[in-house]
Amino acid sequence: MNASVRELMTLFDLEQLENNLFRGQSQANGQQSVFGGLVAGQALLAASKTVPTDRSVHSLHAYFLRAGDFTKPIVYDVDRIRDGRSFTTRRVNAIQHGRPIFSLAASYQVEEEGVAHQVPMPEVAGPEGLENDEAARQKLVARLPEQYREAFLQDRPVEFRPVTPRDPISSQPEPPLREVWFKVVDSVDADPMTQRALLAYCSDFGLMGTAMLPHGMNFWQPHVQCASIDHAMWFHGDFRIDEWLLYRSESPFAGGSRGMNFGSIYRQDGTLVASVAQEGLMRLHRSDSPAA
Repeated sequence: MNASVRELMTLFDLEQLENNLFRGQSQANGQQSVFGGLVAGQALLAASKTVPTDRSVHSLHAYFLRAGDFTKPIVYDVDRIRDGRSFTTRRVNAIQHGRPIFSLAASYQVEEEGVAHQVPMPEVAGPEGLENDEAARQKLVARLPEQYREAFLQDRPVEFRPVTPRDPISSQPEPPLREVWFKVVDSVDADPMTQRALLAYCSDFGLMGTAMLPHGMNFWQPHVQCASIDHAMWFHGDFRIDEWLLYRSESPFAGGSRGMNFGSIYRQDGTLVASVAQEGLMRLHRSDSPAA
């Protein structure tokens, strides 16, 4: 198995401390805090481990409360709120240094038949032949501040291929729309519960940046402060995280130092498998302020 994928799967091998307590390891990925997608994915997996196997997660709603410490493990405290005939509800607090850094609520349902419809997948070029993110990063690294370069070039367990390549360092305003193919770069032999936790992990990559596009903002600008505020997902169908998925995201609004983003995730055959929503902090500081 690819080394970066092996490390990713180790992060999603939670240690059970008690009936409702789990511990997951952190990881440094070039940010000053734990990657939000990792906390979301681990929290969802912790909740799922307390749910009967005849029902699967259909939605999650979460808030990022504090920056996580990537040098320390994270404890997940699961509250078994309700076990009904059809639906199960769980609440999870992610804890570091005695304080919650993240809070998640998730709902599970037994499989049922019903009417169905979906918005068609947009007509875009397939992933084959598109430039992968590793090649793009090699072209861009020399333009980054030196302190970011090593993390920017490190091997990643998830490959991204944008339908329309963009310069992520550019300050040129662009429409608030992204379409990116992605998948884990090696075979993942995991149950559907873990597959959905891994999708929650992947769903946080690049989503908040969609709202930044019309304003010429990027994560490396010293006067820009960015952070995820909340995150919601709805799971519609099965998929494999090691097969190509299309992530289409758009931002209908930004204001009050916050940007709103919505995303749709499709299998390559056009099946809509998940919907995502996230609001993020997009704060501009004066170039001479302490925060900058």
